[in-house]
Amino acid sequence: MKKKRTAYQAEIDHIPTKEIHLNVNYLQPGKYVLKIMYKNKVIKKTTFKK
Repeated sequence: MKKKRTAYQAEIDHIPTKEIHLNVNYLQPGKYVLKIMYKNKVIKKTTFKK
């Protein structure tokens, strides 16, 4: 049985500070890829497992 892949995407209008917090407590267990983009180019890519 194949696992169903789900893509999550979010856009932030205005960030009052220069910090971004990602709370992984609410994510389902699995492997995730975090991509940081600037001008439609990936500048940092990291993977993590919950």
